[in-house]
Amino acid sequence: MTRITVIGAGFGALTAIRKLRAADRQLQIDVIAPRPELVYYPSTIWIPTGLRKPEDVVIGLEGFFERMGVEYHRASATGLKDGGRTVVTDAGEVANDGLIIASGGRFIKKLPGIEHAITPCEGVDAAVKIRDRLAGMKGGTIAFGFAGNPKEPAAMRGGPVFEFMFGIEQHLRSRGDRDKFKLVFFTPAPKPGNRLGPKAVEGLLREMKRRNIETHLGHKMKGFEADKVITEGGEFGADLILFMPGMTGNAWFDNTDLPRSDGGLLKANAHCQVEGQDKVYVAGDSGSFPGPDWLPKQAHMADLQAEAAVANLLGEFKGKAPSQSFKAELICIVDTRTSGILVKRTEKNSVMLPSTPLFHWAKRAFEWWYLRQYR
Repeated sequence: MTRITVIGAGFGALTAIRKLRAADRQLQIDVIAPRPELVYYPSTIWIPTGLRKPEDVVIGLEGFFERMGVEYHRASATGLKDGGRTVVTDAGEVANDGLIIASGGRFIKKLPGIEHAITPCEGVDAAVKIRDRLAGMKGGTIAFGFAGNPKEPAAMRGGPVFEFMFGIEQHLRSRGDRDKFKLVFFTPAPKPGNRLGPKAVEGLLREMKRRNIETHLGHKMKGFEADKVITEGGEFGADLILFMPGMTGNAWFDNTDLPRSDGGLLKANAHCQVEGQDKVYVAGDSGSFPGPDWLPKQAHMADLQAEAAVANLLGEFKGKAPSQSFKAELICIVDTRTSGILVKRTEKNSVMLPSTPLFHWAKRAFEWWYLRQYR
């Protein structure tokens, strides 16, 4: 019996499991992840303002794993042996005939004083911390920012910062004390949101101006203090700092012979195969993929890469050379808690549709549709 191991329990990993099982009911599928749960990160933006509770965005996967007939290993990967045919974990070793790595990425936390900032997309606990801090504030300055990995342009997750910022701004308005707060957006990039396309940059800056959100752009980060953001272009005070640093690969990659990009991610070819490896594939934040410089790190992209990885891996077992690639496509709704801005970018064009309540409700409807397959 062919045995395939999937590392991770996020978007790419779960898509890989679904596609593997749909293709072959006889496959032995092993899943390695610290917890049998999916954190639906797109909806964590609503936790600080009360539209979602933690239990709404953490989906237990025991039932899904049972329906898919997989063997779940509650463990964390710590390395690989035998050319990838054995995954070493903190709970033992798991052998495989084929491997799909979808264990996500890791935020780079090297800036001095970064412990004074909350990283919004670090999980539910971070979103709850923001919620609780916000609830206790009667006024002050809230700073929102992001940076990237200079050696890996794609290893950036700035989009959610806009959503946390716009959502909190709208929440303060609904509380009736927006006038007691100063909101500041900062990033080393002179054109924030440029990866979303030129139209998006203009639209986002226009939205910030309309909401009276100050900007501090184009200055390299130097660090943080408990009540201060420090850049090469100056510093400013802040009572609450939300900052999304760039991303790199998982620490356990260091205990493998897998090739790495300059930014620390697994080097993949256009077929999601880890370069030079036999039946080892990668999807989502763990990988560095060929494509345009705006290639996003988002759930949609992880799903597309997982589909390609599964198709090519199963093809290899039938003696076929990997041939399926993935579409480079960025599509998201930048939510503002009561409305949303639709952004879509492909290699052929870039589209941005202005803010409307319809897109907010579309994002909520997609959440329900997407999660129903795992509940």
